[in-house]
Amino acid sequence: MGGVTPLREEDVDPDPLTQFGRWFAEAREAVPVPEQAAVATATPEGRPSVRMVLVKGFDGRGFVFHTGYGSRKGRELDANPYAALLFHWAPLGRQVRIEGPVERTSRAESEAYFRTRAPLSRVSALASPQSRVVSGRDELERLVDAVHAEHGDDPPLPEHWGGFRVRPEGWEFWQHRDNRLHDRLRYRREGGAWIVERLGP
Repeated sequence: MGGVTPLREEDVDPDPLTQFGRWFAEAREAVPVPEQAAVATATPEGRPSVRMVLVKGFDGRGFVFHTGYGSRKGRELDANPYAALLFHWAPLGRQVRIEGPVERTSRAESEAYFRTRAPLSRVSALASPQSRVVSGRDELERLVDAVHAEHGDDPPLPEHWGGFRVRPEGWEFWQHRDNRLHDRLRYRREGGAWIVERLGP
């Protein structure tokens, strides 16, 4: 990746959301699923866990992903409402880290997104006891069959399922460079402005 464009302070946008939008647009051209990100949560005692999610929307309010509220991440976020997101776009040699407090999206927002999912994905969301022990694959398939029999291809939004929004308080943009001398630029709030700082690799 010796030919990559350096990440320089004078080239980035002063607004990290705008800078993210630029990189995300480039990732859409190079990465099969650019919205895929790792989300890290922790218990109130500080025990961390991490998993991959699909971030299906971002704007000035934050970054939204969806899950079962009774899942491990859902329970951890309810108890300790802070998270970290990591986007990794390997073909571009780029990463973006985002950290901040988390809130549930409104029921209307969750409903609007839920209606965009494929019918069987909606059935699975309603049927799955996410993060809980099941006796085997057969049990999952029976649960799905029962929901499908009751609701067909138009199941309702489950009460236990919806969105979480991460509201960024800190950002880091990472660009691969040769010899492990990578570019790392961090945005942090100072008063009402974002300050851009270079970090050692």
